[in-house]
Amino acid sequence: MHLIITDAWLAKSRAVYLSGTRLVVVGFVAALALMLVAAGMYHWVFLKGAREGWPVIGSLVKLMVKDEFEQRDRFLRENLDVMAKRLGEMQAKMMQLEALGERVSGLAGVNPNDIKTQPGRGGVLVTGRSLTMEELQATLADLDRLTDQRVDLMTVMESRLFDQKIKKMMVPTQQPVQAGILGSSFGWRIDPLNGRSALHTGLDFPAEPGTAILAAAGGVVVTQEYHAAYGNMVEVDHGNDLVTRYAHASRVLVKKGDLVRRGQKIAEVGTTGRSTGPHLHFEVLVQGVYQDPQKFLTAGQKLPQAPALAIAQTPAVQPAPVPRPR
Repeated sequence: MHLIITDAWLAKSRAVYLSGTRLVVVGFVAALALMLVAAGMYHWVFLKGAREGWPVIGSLVKLMVKDEFEQRDRFLRENLDVMAKRLGEMQAKMMQLEALGERVSGLAGVNPNDIKTQPGRGGVLVTGRSLTMEELQATLADLDRLTDQRVDLMTVMESRLFDQKIKKMMVPTQQPVQAGILGSSFGWRIDPLNGRSALHTGLDFPAEPGTAILAAAGGVVVTQEYHAAYGNMVEVDHGNDLVTRYAHASRVLVKKGDLVRRGQKIAEVGTTGRSTGPHLHFEVLVQGVYQDPQKFLTAGQKLPQAPALAIAQTPAVQPAPVPRPR
């Protein structure tokens, strides 16, 4: 395309040549400029009409605002319905949690009435309207308070149950020899060495030499020594003046001052000391007084009995208990 530009008096002229590419670029720039001008004019006229209340512009603005509000309200309503449904599900789960808490509190020895809970509610379900935002917020606040109360109750129960578990772990109810057959029981018997009546201060568990001896409960090793009657001996203090004693071991795996856990291997069965054969002699002392270990072990599990003539016997030790450091 050739363009010839002249002045008003035709004295001067100028020829401009536009190729196809230049023509397309010029057309695009012109169209873009026209669109920008039109958009600017529309924006200016629309804003001016909205501010000054022009009839036509005002009607358009009202329609647009109304439509926007309706869409926003519809979106909010849909979300409120979904949130209300989720809230109902959460309330149902909280009721289940509350029922579970009441059952567990009985095991923990906690009275759930000591902690304020949500008052009982009920009635006929009548539908017809959705929750408002204020009602939803109030219900969420109630649910939050109820959750805090349940957390407090669960925390108390956890503390009680943990305390009970610790106390249980410190009571010697673990059988000191796995699958061990109970031999001589606690009480008066005929001493196998001198044939006289004597008090047997513990329980005998016949076993093969090297069989693991397990701690009946968690505690601290307070004695690990060789005794003329007990042989290789270990004593574990479980607190509250409760001590267990393990005698006639062939090998001891712990030393004085060690912390042992329930069921930990602390020694191996042997026949050291005053003994007629390989076995474990197990004692329980409370404040230095001999107790029947069977009463403690029965709380954990029942032990099988074996014929009295087919097992090794531990002679009674009539002197006072071996002094223990305190």
